[in-house]
Amino acid sequence: MSGEARTEGLIDAEKLARWMDDRDLPGKGSPVELEFVSGGASNEIFEIRRGDARLALRRPPRKVPKGRNETMLREYRVLDALKDTDVPHSRVLGVCDDPSLFGACFYLMEFVDGWSCMNLDGWPAPFDEDLEARKGLAWELVDAIAKLGQVDWGAKGLEGFGKPDGFHERQVDRWYAHLKGFQFREIPGLDEAGTWLRAHKPKVYAPGIIHGDYQFANVMFRHGGPARMAAVVDWEMATVGDPLLDLAWVVMGWPNPDEDRSETAYVDYTGMPSREELLERYAKTSGLPVDEIDYYVILARFKMAIVLEGGYARFVKGGADNPKMAAFGDVVLDMARRASELVRTTPL
Repeated sequence: MSGEARTEGLIDAEKLARWMDDRDLPGKGSPVELEFVSGGASNEIFEIRRGDARLALRRPPRKVPKGRNETMLREYRVLDALKDTDVPHSRVLGVCDDPSLFGACFYLMEFVDGWSCMNLDGWPAPFDEDLEARKGLAWELVDAIAKLGQVDWGAKGLEGFGKPDGFHERQVDRWYAHLKGFQFREIPGLDEAGTWLRAHKPKVYAPGIIHGDYQFANVMFRHGGPARMAAVVDWEMATVGDPLLDLAWVVMGWPNPDEDRSETAYVDYTGMPSREELLERYAKTSGLPVDEIDYYVILARFKMAIVLEGGYARFVKGGADNPKMAAFGDVVLDMARRASELVRTTPL
């Protein structure tokens, strides 16, 4: 689908201009220019140019899944709370909580001048050849969530944003309840992981903001070296919970040094730090213990299997715009299988 076709029916330039003018947002009085940037499995992003202003608009897809408008508002809330922190993020400028304007809620934020590995074929220079510079990308990835988990979320107005009390006690039932809303097939290994998670809880738990889907795919870096993160993006799974779950999201697919690190995922891990080095870096930066990381990896795989199954179920039933969701079917089965395999090898 062309960029123009992706924009049609999702955003109206004149309506958006009036909405922005009413809120004294940048570029007041100038015409709005729209350009489609990307469409993920669950959201659409458009570049907005108005006068000298360059912004980004984020909204749900054309077929708005149940609860996605509320998710937009949550994303805006957490990004607004992160202002004046050292967590890399795009500054938000305004939010529309009235779906009648464009058929969905949306928000505007500053346009991030950077790159994402999801929009490139391989690492850009200098990270394509300089392995020491490439290692810096990993340090930036871990440092950002170490900082995120240390933000004083209560002081930032996020009381009630999540339910940190009893966070781990609720996880398995909460995600099973989510799965029940769309389940249409068996997922081998999922129940084994769920049973183990119910019986094993972390000994230490310090609540903090978590991204919920943290990986290279959901961050942007600044152009050129050395590695500098520009922004963490795609906050739709954010909540207040256990920050170590974000760390698990990073390391659960991180290849060991003795593996072929160029073919194990959507990025080339050649030259990257080891899993143990990442854990050590996070522990030093955040002050949190990482000795129970296997629990968090099992939980992350359990959760990811269910989340992706939701997208795959929508695709199977014809309720999703993005054909890439077809690939989720096998990924779900792999996640559940790997969660159950780790259960069998994790010491009690």
